[in-house]
Amino acid sequence: MRLAILGSTRGTHLLTFIEAIAAKKISATIELVMSNKADALILERAREHGLRAHFENTEQKISEKLHAYNIELIILVGYMKILSGDFIKEWENKIINVHPSLLPAFAGKMSQDVHRAVLESKVKETGCTVHFVTEEVDAGPILIQKKCLVLPDDTVDTLKSRVQQLEKEALVESVRGLQ
Repeated sequence: MRLAILGSTRGTHLLTFIEAIAAKKISATIELVMSNKADALILERAREHGLRAHFENTEQKISEKLHAYNIELIILVGYMKILSGDFIKEWENKIINVHPSLLPAFAGKMSQDVHRAVLESKVKETGCTVHFVTEEVDAGPILIQKKCLVLPDDTVDTLKSRVQQLEKEALVESVRGLQ
């Protein structure tokens, strides 16, 4: 399976896919890594691993590159930009996203805001969701959810760390299930 990874931040889950491919947990190649931020660490990490890395700020240019590399699945990992309806329709059922909560809970929130909201709500359980991207934010069909307990002494950072571990597993399982 020919993958494209889109991210705006550190690229932690890019490394998840590099490791999963090397360990033959999934049969895939990372053809392209793109970011909407020129200085995103994910681009540097991609280059360090010999991957094609591009800064693209328009969906038209992103789509052109995706077509040029015959991408079969687009994976959003920390991509901090809402995709347009036209882009989503063009790539329907070929874009997945990982969200750091058990959707539909805390939909629409990003990064640490999700974990802060989880802690403030006093729920006993949280986790992550991998889902197809649709025009409605965080509302696409769910591929997999992974759960963990919210501990009494959790902070935003400790909770985020545990959920990110679940995200790694969920992302790899989701891609394996789509092959």
